[in-house]
Order: sequence, then C-alpha cells, then structure tokens
Amino acid sequence: AGPAFGLRHAGLKALSSLRMEKGYRDYGHDIDNTDSVLEAGLGFAVDLKKPAGFLGKDGGLESIGIQCALCHSSVDDSLAPGIGRRLDGWANRDLDVGAGEFVSFLGPSGCGKSTLLRIIAGLDRPTSGRVLLDGSPVTGPGADRGMVFQSYTLFPWLTVRENIAFGLRERGISAVERGKIADGFIHRVGLSGFENHWPKQLSGGMQQRTAIARALANDPKILLLDEPFGALDNQTRVLMQEMLLGIWERDQKTVLFVTHDIEEAIFLGSRVIVMSARPGRIKTEIVVDLPHPRSYKIKTTSDFVRLKERLVEEIRAEALKVAIDA
Repeated sequence: AGPAFGLRHAGLKALSSLRMEKGYRDYGHDIDNTDSVLEAGLGFAVDLKKPAGFLGKDGGLESIGIQCALCHSSVDDSLAPGIGRRLDGWANRDLDVGAGEFVSFLGPSGCGKSTLLRIIAGLDRPTSGRVLLDGSPVTGPGADRGMVFQSYTLFPWLTVRENIAFGLRERGISAVERGKIADGFIHRVGLSGFENHWPKQLSGGMQQRTAIARALANDPKILLLDEPFGALDNQTRVLMQEMLLGIWERDQKTVLFVTHDIEEAIFLGSRVIVMSARPGRIKTEIVVDLPHPRSYKIKTTSDFVRLKERLVEEIRAEALKVAIDA
C-alpha cells in the first residue's frame, strides 16, 4: 500500500480573532470571513498571536503531486456532541498535475472533491501522506495558491477595485502599481464601469468575476476553483465559463476545478478526473483532446458529445451507489 494520507480539519478560526492585526485596522472593520482572506491570496497561518506572513516562493510552477492511500476528515465530537466520526474522502491513489494543466474534478457529493482542494490550499491538513508543490510539501495557506469558493466571499465594505487589490495591498505593493493591476483585471473580467461599486450592488456573476480577478491579481502558481459557478443561472454560467477559459488560454495557469456539471468539466478541462463514491478514489482519468481556442459551439460536436456520454455513464454509476447506501 502507498503512504497513508489522512485529512483532518486544520482548526482554522475566524480571522476576526486577529483583532485588526497586520494593517486591517484602517479598514474600520474586523475581518470575520476566513474564506475571503484566503481567497484574496494571503498566505496567513491562523495564529491568534500574530499572522505568520506570506508563504510560497518565486518562480514558475513545475508540478503538484498528491500522494495518498486514505484520506479522511474528522468531525470533533466536542464541537458537535454525538456526531464525532470519520468521513473517508480519498483512498489509494496518487495524482500528479503538471504546469499549465486545467484539471476538472467530477464525482458524487461527499466523495472528497472539495476536501482535496482545501488540502492543496492548506486549509485542511493531512495526518499522513503529502501534497508537493514544486517538490516542497504544502504545510499551510500560501500566496502561491489562489482559491475561489462557491459562496460569495467579497469583503462587503470594499469596492470592486479595493477587493481585487486587497491581497496586493497586504503584500506591500504601491498604490499606483496595485491600481494598475486591479484595473487591468477589471477590464479582463468585463467589470469596467463597476470599479467603485459595492458587492451588494453586483449580480452573482459579477461578484464571482470579482473574486476570480482578486485571486488572479496576486499571480498565484495554482488557481483552485471550488464550484465557483454553481449558484449562477445557466446563461450567466456559460458566459463565466467562456471568460475563465479565455483567461486560462492566455495565461496558462495551473487550474484545479471542482464541478458537478459534466459539460462544464469537458468544456474547461484539459483532463477530467472522475471520482468514485466515498471513500473517494480516482475511478477514471479522461484526457479532453479538443482544440483551443474553444468556442461554446464545440459543445455540439460529435467528439464533445462522445466525451459527455462516457462521463454521464461514469457519474451515474457512482451516484447510484450513493443513493443505494443512503
């Protein structure tokens, strides 16, 4: 058997506990949304005495490797009396992702897709096994990884431009430079004219565009996307897919993308990983050998339809297992 790779929650606490440390005081608000800070690309280890600063290193991404035999996340019985248990998430498989790949993850609910992203992001921590980034183990959150969540995680007291520039500011980038970077991403994600709007004034799609721009503004090696379009209507979702794919085709970032949408996984991915029902194993890896740049019209081609038919059968088999076990 390969090395064991167990997952347990890293014990992150809301960053409001930091009580305005490291320059948050002048925003006039406590930071009470841990996901927002982590999505902004800040490499903070959550330490109630002080933030640990930024993690990661310069240089391009070479590879990321995940070695595991069994992953599980634990629910602490002291936090939720009576429900303490282990939830198996990953089992008996290593995974390597090369530089510039766009890897989509499909699988039934509860199989460990989001847990895997959180481990790579450094938000959850293995009890054994390891995640390697450029050969170095991942030990916590870092500026070399940007994460976008399904829920809307913008800071409500910051404008679109300020949200995008937040991580740059905390890294000490000058006001002039971070303004240029933020404005460049505002243009790229189609938010010109909304720079000074508050999150509450934006649609769901516009909020997620802002979140993606905020993650990309810090130039991470890896972009981790956990169902970022799951709450959007179909028309907006399709437009967001095209926007994200266009950014990837230009920048060739390494992207790990979790979704339940089969068409989305194929359209965006260069490879699709199908996970089994819990404990999540990699059931199938399918290379998406479709040309770039990709237009939305590719979804009607015979090659695309064949891939979709195969994935529908793979996912249906695993979904049935979950239904039978429920």
